[in-house]
Amino acid sequence: MKQKVLLSALSAACLLCAGAAHAAGLPTLDKIKNSAVINLGVRESSIPFSYYDNNQNTIGYSQDIAMRIVDAIKAKYNLPNLTVRLIPITSQNRIPLVQNGTIDLECGSTTHTFARENQAAFSTNIFFYGIRFITKNNSGIKDFPDLAGKVVATTAGTSDERMLRMMNEKDHMNMEIISAKDHGESFLNVQTGRAVAFVMDEPLLYGERAKIKNPEDYAVRGTPPVTENYACMMRKDPEFKAFVDNVITTMETSGEALKLYTKWFTQPVPPNNMNLRYPLSQELKELFAHPNDKAFD
Repeated sequence: MKQKVLLSALSAACLLCAGAAHAAGLPTLDKIKNSAVINLGVRESSIPFSYYDNNQNTIGYSQDIAMRIVDAIKAKYNLPNLTVRLIPITSQNRIPLVQNGTIDLECGSTTHTFARENQAAFSTNIFFYGIRFITKNNSGIKDFPDLAGKVVATTAGTSDERMLRMMNEKDHMNMEIISAKDHGESFLNVQTGRAVAFVMDEPLLYGERAKIKNPEDYAVRGTPPVTENYACMMRKDPEFKAFVDNVITTMETSGEALKLYTKWFTQPVPPNNMNLRYPLSQELKELFAHPNDKAFD
């Protein structure tokens, strides 16, 4: 009798494992419809794209886009009670979590590169920017060549870290590079004097500067050595990518994305009503007028 119970339990476990494996292999939209759950990857400190407010709620420009995609799924597939699970991620683990099915969609501050296309799929681009650095106003650091021989911070697992290390080697700059766990820690290295500059995507630098008490003491500088773009990331699934692309393209060509930009980059936002005062670039205007999913590295 005990043996039969054990065999039944083992059989049930096998069926559950098989069912889970089958679910993991389903197209993303079918997986979402069957489970009535969508798993979104979110960032904790990518201001103003995806970050926590004072109540630990995820907010931001990219998060608004992600929730607009969720609303479109609810409407098309009649899923008014679709559960949205928000899963915190880092620069280091975001791609593995997409690949293994833990996350269905990640809209944050992920750069769309040709190299990453081998690992995941990317939506229509949602942002366009240059890589620069933030430094103290009185540092004497004006452009990237001034960083030679200095201690410079960046965030681990980012395309910026890769670019900075390649620049350091190629141009024999002899920089000491500190790779911090997140953008907040990277900027803290500059605030405390451990590093002279923090190299990162320009809008994220404005975000870090805006949230401190003395933003006027810091300047975003440097001629961008490269320009890059953000996109939402997902598993390689043509049907789901087409769905996401359609939502984003409609937002950009209808003026909805421009309203989001105004909300998050030119007006006071949580926490503490900070204002990035980050003007709309000509490149982003062109992206909104002509949406595309091109990588630019």
